[in-house]
Amino acid sequence: MPKEHQEIVLGGPHISTSATTTVVNMPGEISMPDHVVWSLFNALFMNFCCLGFIAYAYSVKSRDRKMVSDMTGARTYASTAKYLNICAVVFSIIMFIVTIIVYVSFS
Repeated sequence: MPKEHQEIVLGGPHISTSATTTVVNMPGEISMPDHVVWSLFNALFMNFCCLGFIAYAYSVKSRDRKMVSDMTGARTYASTAKYLNICAVVFSIIMFIVTIIVYVSFS
């Protein structure tokens, strides 16, 4: 049975002459990342122009939307947090490389 679906079988008493069964397929809980851990890491270590902190705020908003079953809002906030995290990492790495180049060239 796939992980996404749970199967519930409802039926009457088990009589050998006639048995009526009903199968209800219920979707399981959808796992959607909210990028809180990545945002927290960026807020603490790679906080270029506060992008990590802003990404953390959007991640928390995404988690809050997921708790009230607003998957569209949660997906939107998670997507924004993901892009902010990517920008924070890229800009921080570029600044680190530029700092090393400037330090080495002036030494």
